[in-house]
Amino acid sequence: MAQGISKTIPQSAGRAALEALYDGSLAAFEFHIAGNLSKVAVGDWVYTIFGDQLHGRCRITELIGGAVNPCSGRPRTLVMVACPGERLAEPLPLKGHQGTRYYDGSNWPGA
Repeated sequence: MAQGISKTIPQSAGRAALEALYDGSLAAFEFHIAGNLSKVAVGDWVYTIFGDQLHGRCRITELIGGAVNPCSGRPRTLVMVACPGERLAEPLPLKGHQGTRYYDGSNWPGA
């Protein structure tokens, strides 16, 4: 299975934020993840969720620890991913998977 994390794209960011990860308009993207990530590494995946559906995944290229949320002062990790990512032909339901979670990619086709 392909180790990684799932990250929900907020509805407030709009569908355009999701599309940009897969349409070739970006070469890279920076996800902000609360806390320190201990179970993922460069080469793992960020699986993207929008509207309770798994839409695709992007390969992690760099993990930058030691960042701080400017509003709360709490630690966070910057997760750099390569774009465009791998997009599913049809999204898969992933209801109840909100925010950020460690995810093994178990329902990714061919996993």
